[in-house]
Amino acid sequence: MTYDDPWYDALASGWGESAAAVALPPSRPEPAAAPSAAADIYLEVQRSAAFQEVRRRYRRFVVPGAVAFLLWYVAYVVTATTVPGLMARPVAGAVNVGMLAGLGQFLTTFLLTWAYVRHARLRRDRAALELRWDTQELTRGRGGAS
Repeated sequence: MTYDDPWYDALASGWGESAAAVALPPSRPEPAAAPSAAADIYLEVQRSAAFQEVRRRYRRFVVPGAVAFLLWYVAYVVTATTVPGLMARPVAGAVNVGMLAGLGQFLTTFLLTWAYVRHARLRRDRAALELRWDTQELTRGRGGAS
């Protein structure tokens, strides 16, 4: 008997055991038309205006945020390697410009994460959840996988 689950990892579940000792659960036979019907549903959802709007909102935030963060990081590294005198300039006591810039990297990471989560919650999560429910209802209605 073969197990048709693509996420099933035989090595992880049967590691150190003989092939006879591994009991695989019986696979459920799927109707012949279900994969093509489900594929059609997912293609239909992907082409929908609602899905394209969710993707557009995602890209509008992620692309500029990633570019800005990478530029800030590269500027930090390049400045640290090319102008070490600037980075070693003391600001207050033992704290120098390099230390502040390094802490700024951590701060911007946390700020960007917070902004991403907030953006997702306010502008994408509800629409994505509605798409998910609509897709599940469509697959149930057309005899797809339940």
